[in-house]
This record gives sequence, structure tokens and C-alpha cells, in this order.
Amino acid sequence: MIALPALVLLPVLGGGVAWVAGRIRPVPTPASRDAAWWVALVTLGMETLLLALITFGHQPHAGPWLAHFSMPWIPAMGIAIRLDMDGLSLSLIWLSLVLCFPCVFLSTRQVTVNAGAFHFLFLATLAGIIGTFLATDLFLFFFFWELMLVPMFVLIAAWGHEDRQRAAMTFFMFTQGSGLIMLVSILGLVMAHYRATGVLTFDYVTLSRTPLSPALSMLIMVGFFVAFAVKLPVVPVHVWLPAAHTQAPTAASVLLAGILLKTGGYGMIRFDVMLFPDAASRFAPVAMGLGVVGILYGAWLSCAQDDVKRLIAYSSVSHMGFVLTGIFCGSRMGMQGAIMQMMAHGLSTAALFVIAGAIQDRLHTRDMRRIGGLWAAMPRLSSAGVFFAVAALGMPGLGNFTGEFLVLLATWHVSPPLATVAAAGLVPAAMYALRMVNRIFLAAPRAGQSPGPDFPPRQMAVLACVMALVAVLGLYPQPFMAFSLPLPVAAMTGGKDGAP
Repeated sequence: MIALPALVLLPVLGGGVAWVAGRIRPVPTPASRDAAWWVALVTLGMETLLLALITFGHQPHAGPWLAHFSMPWIPAMGIAIRLDMDGLSLSLIWLSLVLCFPCVFLSTRQVTVNAGAFHFLFLATLAGIIGTFLATDLFLFFFFWELMLVPMFVLIAAWGHEDRQRAAMTFFMFTQGSGLIMLVSILGLVMAHYRATGVLTFDYVTLSRTPLSPALSMLIMVGFFVAFAVKLPVVPVHVWLPAAHTQAPTAASVLLAGILLKTGGYGMIRFDVMLFPDAASRFAPVAMGLGVVGILYGAWLSCAQDDVKRLIAYSSVSHMGFVLTGIFCGSRMGMQGAIMQMMAHGLSTAALFVIAGAIQDRLHTRDMRRIGGLWAAMPRLSSAGVFFAVAALGMPGLGNFTGEFLVLLATWHVSPPLATVAAAGLVPAAMYALRMVNRIFLAAPRAGQSPGPDFPPRQMAVLACVMALVAVLGLYPQPFMAFSLPLPVAAMTGGKDGAP
């Protein structure tokens, strides 16, 4: 199906046009909408329309997949361009596109230098993310995995805040180093399959049938796990995240929190759990333990932050701990909870970064000790901030609660003590969320503070759509829970469908 490669190529082509348009017609004022901005917006609109056609169109030749594309690339090495879409990849691509629109709207005010290059790098990152969610050739997967890192590095280094160079370098070193570990694991799996069958291939489905000893299976699975753990991130390989989130421009922070972290969870589901189910089952106690440590560690450190972006960054470590725990629970319920948490966290945390970026843009500070009383001056921004802060702490009726509840319930069936400890992480979550709300929105205004304009109706309409999605995930989650589960390997190979 040609629509799948079009999903990947369209952002790159649109980004190239935006770059050229930005050089021809640069941004005249901070509040203007330049040609590059319009090109990026039209590209996202076309991408959304194409994804809608794939979602609701009938594809009789895709087999068990919702959509499928395959063509030779390097036949001598068994490498092909294989793109496949199931409910999990489709859900995460929709999440990516939904979050890209507020990024583009933000860039009108915040990107005033080299806007064309900014939009090109932004859309190139999106192309790498979409390719990562679609690739079922392991070499192609690695190609897209690396592709999304370089433009994100430049976005942080060129358009970030005061300590951007150091944050960008830390981000690149951690992610690039973990990517090399994943490459070694891919080559190990490919060579093990070649020795067993005499066939050289990088095809995901074919490699899933590779006979492996328990020791080799565990070794390769752990290699994949380390690479995805850095991106998720998992304690203790999370140290790149707070600086990268804090120093990145707001659009890049939204991409990092809302989408890039989800590639780590996606990789753990698609590769660790589904390619190596026996090894993953044996490794599950370690993974779940790391997840619970992340829940508590991230939540408590969030309580100690005065920088609002740093607080949101550490809260992401805590929320991703629920994702890790749910993935390795070994049950359908845990997997559903992990996916729901990824979706809800992507929406709510990305929106919080949008709000934090708007506050910094208007008040020129991220320090909560210097911010206060925004409710009277900026009621639209403040109401959105309170809503998403309450969503982040796990309020019933919103999407984050659904994901966390399913993960905790699935964990209880495996280990009641571990579930009890994980549930304790919800206490500091309420503390840091309510502390942020009180200090920024409800406290008395600071002397000499000039808040600036409130959210314009255009940006507020986008955030209202995100609010509605978070509420739908909390009030009516069943369709999303059933649809977003990954296609089991047995179904890919023509076997019976089943739970992952």
C-alpha cells in the first residue's frame, strides 16, 4: 500500500519546502505567520487526511495488518522496505499528529530565527517517529530510530534555552550509545537466524521464528531492553531527560514528552515482549522492579523542583514507570494499561509543556517561586493548566487514571506487595501536581509581575480538543483498549489471534 511510505515521505518533503520558503520569506515579526509556518501546517493537514484515509479505508490485501507495504531495498543482505500497521502503531501515529498541531501553533510566537530550518527539522523528526512505528524490517527500524535523533539534537542545540548545548549533547550521547547496543542485538539475532537456517534476512516475522537458546535469547532481549529503556526512560538511564526537557524549545519538549518517549514503550512491546516472550517472562521481575522504582523516584523528585519544566520532566519518569510495569506484567490487562498510559501521558504532559512554554514566553521565567496569581490575568491558560495538572495526578474520569488503574490491577495479580508500593507513588503525584497549581495559578500575584496576553482562541481551541481526548480516554476507554493492542506474532504468521 503506497499510503504507508507516503506517511513517512510527506513530512520530509513538506519540511524541505518549508525550509526553502523560510529562506525566501523570513519571519518579519515574532507574531507573524511566515510562509514556512503555513507550509508546515498544510503538511500536517495532508498527513492527517492521509492517515484518516488509511484508518477508515478497507485494505483487502494487507493480510492481518491494517495496511502493508513491501519492496526490496538491499536484496543481497535480506533488507527490504517493509512497513506494516496494526492498532498499536496506528494509535501512536494518531497521537503524534494530534500533538504536532500545538507545536506548529507555538512556533509562530517562539521561533523567530531560521523558522524554515526549524520546521524542516521538526517534520524530519516526525518522519523518523512515524517510520519507527511502521517498520517491520529490523534494519529499516534502526534507520528510522537513528533518523529521529539527529534533528531533535539540532532543535535542542540551536533553539533551546540557556544551557542547550550541554543538554543536547547529553541527549545525543545517551540515545546514540543505546542505539548502538540495539544494532548489536539486531545483528546478533540476524546471525543466529542465518546460522540456523542459512537465510540472511532482517524481516521481523521471519526472525520471530528463529530458534534460540535460553541464554542467547535473554542476552539479545536485554540488548533491546537497554536501548528502549534509555528512550522510555527507565531509572537509572534517565539522566538525559530532565536537562533535555528543560532546555529544549517548547515544541521540542512536546515532541520529546508526548511522542519520543513512546517509541521506547513501543519498542519494548514490539520487540522485547513479542519477539522474546520466554526471555521477557523471566526478565519480568527485574523490569517491573525498575518500573516501580521509577514511579517513586520520579514522583518524589518532582516534589522538590521549582523549575516548572523540570517538574514536568521528572513526572514523566514516574508515569513511564507505570508503562514499564504494565508491559512486563505478562497479561492482557497490563498491556492495555501500559498503552492507555502512553496515550494519556502523551496528551496531558505535552499540554503541560505547552502551558509551561507559554508561561516562560510571557514571564521570561520557569521558576515557580517567581510566578503566581495567573488565574486572574490569564484565565484560559490557567484553566487549561489546572485541568492537565489534575489529569497528571490521576483523577478518576480522565485518561491517566484509566491507565494507572489497569496497570496496578494487573500488577496486583502478579505481586500484591509490588502493586502496593507502586500505588504509593500516587501520593507524591498529588503533592507535586497540586503544589504546581497552587504556586502558579492560585497564589497571590508577585510584585511587579506582568503576565502578558492570555491564550488566543486559536491555541485554546487546540488545547480544548486535547482536553476532550483525555476525557474520552477516561470516560469511554473500551474502544481504545481493544483497538490499540498490538497484532500478535501468531496472527502475523497466519496463526490464531490472541492476546500479547
